[in-house]
Amino acid sequence: MQVFIVDDDPFVLRLLSHQLGELGHTRVRAFGQPHELLLALDAREDWPELIFLDLQMPEMDGVELVRNLACIGFTGSVILVSGTEERILRTAQNVAAARGLNLLPPLSKPVHLEQLREVLDSAKGQDTGGGDDDPRISPQAEALWQAVYEDELVLHFQPKVRMDTGALVGAEALVRWDHPCHGLLMPDRFLDLMEAHGLMDELTMRVLRGALATCRGWLEQGLDLHMAVNISATNLHVLGLPDVVQHTAREAGVPINCLCLELTERMLARDRLLSLDILTRLRLKGASLSIDDFGTGHSSLAQLLQAPFDELKLDRSFVHGATRDPARLAIAEASLRMARKLGMQTTAEGIERAEDWQLLRDMGCDRAQGHFIAPAMPADAFPAWMEDWDRRREALTGAHPEPG
Repeated sequence: MQVFIVDDDPFVLRLLSHQLGELGHTRVRAFGQPHELLLALDAREDWPELIFLDLQMPEMDGVELVRNLACIGFTGSVILVSGTEERILRTAQNVAAARGLNLLPPLSKPVHLEQLREVLDSAKGQDTGGGDDDPRISPQAEALWQAVYEDELVLHFQPKVRMDTGALVGAEALVRWDHPCHGLLMPDRFLDLMEAHGLMDELTMRVLRGALATCRGWLEQGLDLHMAVNISATNLHVLGLPDVVQHTAREAGVPINCLCLELTERMLARDRLLSLDILTRLRLKGASLSIDDFGTGHSSLAQLLQAPFDELKLDRSFVHGATRDPARLAIAEASLRMARKLGMQTTAEGIERAEDWQLLRDMGCDRAQGHFIAPAMPADAFPAWMEDWDRRREALTGAHPEPG
């Protein structure tokens, strides 16, 4: 892997280069000034897979450099490095993410070898969605239509488990595009395009039908699990959605109370009255409603007050790293406490490590979802995962697997 480092401190450049060498990364170039880095990138000679970027530099600070990297379309990964206070580093991370850069967890100075190893290991585990082509693909309308109407969309399922016993309670259906040229693409590569071309209603219905068919198969195997399906803002403009969902569940042979529809709080902002009409009727028909990515929008408390949600999903940005970040910890604690007082189930997304699991379990979160438990997987991979999870969960919770 080609790695670039930019920092105005020669000692930091030497130290970080040495540490990377110890971890087996020998293709490292160090730059003492941001403009030197930009000149090298402008020459288009071996763009690096990874850039370490200092935030505090005199001629051009890290935030300015982030803006320049976004403007030239840099597609590698970026690690922000700084000795500044945590809140400034976190805000800079948010700015870089908003500009579309591929970010790895930031590093605080002085950088320790184990901390560096951990971040680089997370880079290896990133799921970029398949294909070795330029990730900035922009499918034409014809390709999008083909994906929806010629069965190029596939479903993977991520388990949701109880945190007290570790028992499997359900799964979230996540759509992928099995692209004939680019391989398996993640939703962030195509959902906005689908919405822009008016395909979201059909895509949602195909996901719903596929998820309910899988749920029916699990019920026939004696697995009483709920199925979560994401819906979009576009779907909340169709007054007949509750009737369509009820009919689709009945047609699939799945009780509608096995279905949970997930939506983000931002979705209610476009036409609040229409959204509340639809959501209320979905709940009356027996479907559960989950407010996803809680805490990342602008009117979370108002949404909880007005809409009939019965599950709160705590966003991964407040879960992963909360053991080391007092601000994340405070938000997670307050959100869980509020949800309990409102009588809502709580699910923590983004459980990546044992420390995330233990912290959220100690805080009384009801359910968990994340790579520590399992990544999203095809339905036929569930039986093998369940056997493995039964062995792991006894050690995590002290609970014994249920017979059968």
